[in-house]
Amino acid sequence: MTRWVLRLIIANVIVYFLEQASPAVIDLLLFVPTETLHRPWSVVTYMFLHDPSGFGHIFFNMLSLWFFGPRVEDRLGGRAFLGLYFTSGIGGALLSLLLAPYSPILGASGAVFGVLLGYAWFWPRNQMLIWGIIPIEARYMVLVMTALSLWGGWRGAGGIAHFAHLGGFAGGYIFLRLLARNTGAERFRRQSMAPVRKLETTVGAVDRWTKIPREKLHEVNREELDRILDKIGVSGVSSLTPGEREFLDRFSTRH
Repeated sequence: MTRWVLRLIIANVIVYFLEQASPAVIDLLLFVPTETLHRPWSVVTYMFLHDPSGFGHIFFNMLSLWFFGPRVEDRLGGRAFLGLYFTSGIGGALLSLLLAPYSPILGASGAVFGVLLGYAWFWPRNQMLIWGIIPIEARYMVLVMTALSLWGGWRGAGGIAHFAHLGGFAGGYIFLRLLARNTGAERFRRQSMAPVRKLETTVGAVDRWTKIPREKLHEVNREELDRILDKIGVSGVSSLTPGEREFLDRFSTRH
């Protein structure tokens, strides 16, 4: 069990028992889409609530977090793991606000779905068992759960926040994409490609400039063209002034 997975499970369990002691806790933390502007904290706090009428809701959410979370946290590190968790949960709230504005929601499902997506993102071919019997790869599990949530959401199946699940996947995907763009390897790739693109652009420009038809130029412009091309041959393209580049570009686009 990793540090933040354990702390999130403990926090959810504590809030669950507080719900049993006082229904006012639910009223305070529940996400009601139509009241988002008046209760902005609820886009986060709803993740720590669960159905107080039974133990199944919190049990299966925490079981999923315990199963998928530690490996994802080990891979991402604590800070990024929390970013994935809360971005996914907030994504669940926002999609519910957009597509089911009159349906209050509670539960960690959106956040946990984001963690599941993280697991499938890094280990897509890992085998899991549906109901402990049917084997399925993690990537296909995400696809199946997405399809079921879409179906349930558009059918309006009551009692389940299907759009919160979809929002959890969407929020998790956005977070992981942004995270991937800012890894050291990706930054190195972008930086290493920049000189290549610059070289390709420079080579293409020189090739275009050397094809300017000298015979069509006025004698004065022809002499200036020869001077600039000689300068490139001696000092390189970087030695050109903006005016010299503009001269070459102007005549290279006339034929």
